[in-house]
Amino acid sequence: MFDALSDRFEGIFGRLRGKGRLSESDIDEVLREIRMALLEADVNFQVVKTFQDSVKARCLGADIHQALNPAQQVIKFVHEELVSTLGGQTMKVSFASKPPTVVMLAGLQGAGKTTNAAKLARWFKSQGRNPLLVGADLQRPAAVEQLRTLGAQIGVPVFSEPSDPVAVAAAGMAEAARTGRDVVICDTAGRLAIDEALMQQVRDISDTISPHYTFLVIDAMTGQDAVGVALAFHEKLELDGIILTKLDGDARGGAALSVKEVVGRPIAFASTGEKLEDFEQFHPDRLASRILGMGDMVTLIEKAEEAFDQGEAEKAAAKLLEGQFTLDDFLDQMQQLKKMGPLKNLMGLMPGMPKEVKDAEVDDRQIARVEAIITSMTVEERTTPVIIDGSRRARIAKGSGTSPNDVANLLKQFKEVQSLMKGLGGLGSKMRKNKRKDTKKGKKGRGGGRVTESAAAKAKVPKKLELPGLNDKGELDLSAFGDFGGPNR
Repeated sequence: MFDALSDRFEGIFGRLRGKGRLSESDIDEVLREIRMALLEADVNFQVVKTFQDSVKARCLGADIHQALNPAQQVIKFVHEELVSTLGGQTMKVSFASKPPTVVMLAGLQGAGKTTNAAKLARWFKSQGRNPLLVGADLQRPAAVEQLRTLGAQIGVPVFSEPSDPVAVAAAGMAEAARTGRDVVICDTAGRLAIDEALMQQVRDISDTISPHYTFLVIDAMTGQDAVGVALAFHEKLELDGIILTKLDGDARGGAALSVKEVVGRPIAFASTGEKLEDFEQFHPDRLASRILGMGDMVTLIEKAEEAFDQGEAEKAAAKLLEGQFTLDDFLDQMQQLKKMGPLKNLMGLMPGMPKEVKDAEVDDRQIARVEAIITSMTVEERTTPVIIDGSRRARIAKGSGTSPNDVANLLKQFKEVQSLMKGLGGLGSKMRKNKRKDTKKGKKGRGGGRVTESAAAKAKVPKKLELPGLNDKGELDLSAFGDFGGPNR
């Protein structure tokens, strides 16, 4: 969503880096470009003006850090003001001292309330809670059935009945008390536009269930209209926060940068995809870093921790360092990598990733081709790929819908990784041995253990590691991995 804005900022800061010092006219020129970039991103005009004035006051002020050059100084100020504009801190969700904690979702039709009710229930469940979904949207056909289907996918019960929305909400509270549920999430009906009937209904439901949190679900693709909708709902309901949907879309992103400043309520959660797991708490500092092209390592690490089983990853790392890593292990790692989301999105989270790589069209179907090739092999072939000759390659290619050349490319790359790891001389055994020693001493083991400098030295690590996919300059060369049939096969 913020690609165009990120590109504009990258160009602005790129021109700054060539200057030894910045005059007031230089700062005015930079701020003019930043203002134009934000307005083109559909950010509210008043928000842009406040942002610009704040950055200028800091640039011309006395709080100059001697360790930073002018470009770094401006980037620092812009980053901090972006964080402030987006809300400053992550909204913390607390729980009622006397359960259940009640959450009501409101919004216009098509914003994604029902789907995000299920996503929110999944999030509460990941926090160790036992949520109940209440389907009080009796206006849209099949809304309750949609909620039941989504609830079944995440193992969360759904309560509804064919009466009226207010009665359903009240009965849902009674059901939560009866079944011992400690979180109630109430999905309400929407309209194509704001009208008095809609507002009266959500007000009546709110008065009946007295929610601890009232979240407005807003479609980020609607731009400036989202701010107007948020203001209208806030006047009637006293919102506690915003759930911003479709942040993975290709809109300009003005809603995300405007809603907190205009409405005065934080963005609590963000929906970043169609899957139920594509939902996370909104972190202003992380989004600001992504907009400025700084990446987001914290989110990347969290995704990895959620997707990868720590014990299995530790075993795989040890086997890799022992040179015993098989194609079965490789397949397991790729399948866990897929759980982290599209590769293009993951590249965008990596700091320092070249623009050419971030903008490259990464075809996730290439992973599927690799999976198809490996699963078309016999158990013996996956364990000992050296036995794969021409006739076996032809059979594997036929079974996976690829070509013998694709199979050969995969085997070549896998062999190079194995050869590289064998050069580390049994480092995996040393890691496990060190971890056992730490465990005996009562130390808390960490993922994979820690290799000491002396252990690494004894492991006879080659002076130069020729990693597949890296050129002589240490830059990523995607062509080195082959295209496994290419995106246009």
